[in-house]
Amino acid sequence: MGQWVTAMMEQFGYLGIFLMMTLENLFPPIPSEIILPFGGFMTTYSALTYAGVLTAATLGALIGAMLLYCIGMIVDVNRLEKIVDKYGHILHLKKTDIYKADEWFEKYGYWTVFFCRMVPLLRSLISIPAGMARMNFGIFMLLTAAGSIIWNSILIGIGTVLGENWHRVAALMDVYSNVVYAFILLAIILFLIWYMKRRKKGKL
Repeated sequence: MGQWVTAMMEQFGYLGIFLMMTLENLFPPIPSEIILPFGGFMTTYSALTYAGVLTAATLGALIGAMLLYCIGMIVDVNRLEKIVDKYGHILHLKKTDIYKADEWFEKYGYWTVFFCRMVPLLRSLISIPAGMARMNFGIFMLLTAAGSIIWNSILIGIGTVLGENWHRVAALMDVYSNVVYAFILLAIILFLIWYMKRRKKGKL
């Protein structure tokens, strides 16, 4: 997949970077850890500039996030209630669980959107609960842009500095991603254990 991504970027330049970053948000298996450092490397031997690559990458990230936000608006709380009514007993979920999650996101969602833009996998998926919670769209886009610019500028800058050795960034970020995935999995397991214990005690 990495060769296909870099080939698209070399062939279409800014447009290729924009498209790859849009797809990266919609399909996380397409890694920004390849797109961005290679985009930085391209500024060392082509007509592309750092500012241009950063702009194209950030616009792609914003479009992808906006599409996922819209998906979240479609899969809203009301639809989730119907799903929980029908299948909730399988996962021991109740409507109140949905309300609690919605309230939590209402309280901490803004910071979550900002910081998750710099976390692999979550940087894409966080847009869906933002749409479900009907987060203020303008603020959502502003925080998404801020987090994306930080993430993009760092990886593009490193790719520019390393030049032909840009792939070292991808290898390092791959380790970072694996650590993040392991942490997310551990957090999910611990939450499920806590949740089941609370349910057995009748506190939920």
